[in-house]
Amino acid sequence: MNLVDKTEKRFALTTPLYYVNDVPHVGSAYTTIAADVVARFHRLLGHEVLLITGTDEHGQKIQRSAESLGKPPQEFCDQIVPSFIKLWQLLNIQYDRFSRTTASRHEAIVKEFFMRVWEKGDIYQGKQKGWYCVSCEEFKEERDLLEGKRCPIHTNKEVEWRDEQNYFFSLSKYQTQLEEFYQSRPDFIQPESRRNEVLSFVSQGLQDFSISRVNLDWGFRVPVDSQHTLYVWFDALLAYVTALLEADAEPTLANALETWWPINLHLIGKDILRFHAVYWPAMLMSAGLPLPDQVFGHGFLTKDGQKMGKSLGNTLDPIGLVESYGSDAVRYYFLKEIEFGKDGDFNEVRFINVLNADLANDLGNLLNRTLNMVKKYCSNDGLTIGNEAINDENPLKAIGLGLGEQVKQSYQALAFNQACEATLLLVRTCNKFIDEQAPWSLYKQGKQQEVETVLYAVLESVRLAAYLLSPVIPNISNAIYLQLGFGIDFNDQVKTSMLAPFATHAQWGLLSSEQSLGKPLPVFKRIEIPKND
Repeated sequence: MNLVDKTEKRFALTTPLYYVNDVPHVGSAYTTIAADVVARFHRLLGHEVLLITGTDEHGQKIQRSAESLGKPPQEFCDQIVPSFIKLWQLLNIQYDRFSRTTASRHEAIVKEFFMRVWEKGDIYQGKQKGWYCVSCEEFKEERDLLEGKRCPIHTNKEVEWRDEQNYFFSLSKYQTQLEEFYQSRPDFIQPESRRNEVLSFVSQGLQDFSISRVNLDWGFRVPVDSQHTLYVWFDALLAYVTALLEADAEPTLANALETWWPINLHLIGKDILRFHAVYWPAMLMSAGLPLPDQVFGHGFLTKDGQKMGKSLGNTLDPIGLVESYGSDAVRYYFLKEIEFGKDGDFNEVRFINVLNADLANDLGNLLNRTLNMVKKYCSNDGLTIGNEAINDENPLKAIGLGLGEQVKQSYQALAFNQACEATLLLVRTCNKFIDEQAPWSLYKQGKQQEVETVLYAVLESVRLAAYLLSPVIPNISNAIYLQLGFGIDFNDQVKTSMLAPFATHAQWGLLSSEQSLGKPLPVFKRIEIPKND
């Protein structure tokens, strides 16, 4: 199969395909917010972007969830899937493809891929014995189990003993090839802690893994043996490929891989790292296909310092959170306060304090007070100076000149917290600058040029901050840009990349003296901390 080289102007990324055994949780929201921010950033750079998300709907876990409610599995899935779509809309996530593993087009891709690997001689029948976690849909090493034969991830679930005939994929055959690949592509697994984890796992020696199940109806039949059902992970990983098909294209591997393959970035939680960083590349090697550019495994979320779980009664409802505080607030907190790749915690008081400090006080209040000063101290409600009147030693310009490139590098490294923090540093410097320069005092002294120099430098810095934060807080950035006289909608990403390209709008000094400034309005209202009854 001849694959056309994907241009540098195209960027394809995926979230995991989320299990539909229950409605989405905050961990799913976290990954998808991050993916949306990456997609928005690349669109600002002028790239064609394909953001893929979706649902993983096969396997024993889902079959049992459906049975417990007395429903057929497909009906059960069809009722859960809309809750994911609703949450992504609430969070202002603009995905391009929503891939469902129950789609008939997907089955055609899975079967064609299976036959390629089968014909390579990499699938054989054998006996599977071991401890199986239904919640993980994965066999577990006995040494990894907790007391009472419980899963180390689903700590309240006991594993089940399995002894059955299965079809196996020859993973061990790809041990050396994988190790050479990791060596030649050190950035393939990120962050470094995840890469080390995978290298350690692979160095212990890879075991072939079973890719079929018996006594399971819910899934695709093995093409060479209808008594077996394909293992959910063999099926689910290929849904990334199915998602690449154009709507009217025949579902073949050649058509799916034609434009967007290989994927640039798989964003996942660290609990599914082995599937994406070991099994998936080996399967692709077997099928003779190019490998993705990067797998990034982020950390887990806790609440008030504790692991979240229904049994503990401390789950965090992402829909309720967005409905209470708005999408920008949720997006900002999780990406600014948690270093992406490490575990992070949600605490409601801290959440409110961070939003009030950064978005209501530092950013929102800064814009409001500065625009009000323009109305008060400048004729015709506007400035008569532009960037050329500000010298490079101006403390705001000094930061602003290099900020776009710094933030770009942070986004490219998925260091969202660093992108936010660097931008907020400029905003905080603006507040300090106004207090030190005291334009109200300069106005009383009749120093109009100095007044306008201060106000221009602050407004231009706020504009730059709004632009650089627009992948994270698009609605607030819209409100700021509107008040500064720009008709840019950061939620219309195609137009934004043409009207406000990164190359110009990420530079300090864009605001001009011709700018027609809007009416000062709050861009983020201060949140009151709920009082306990």
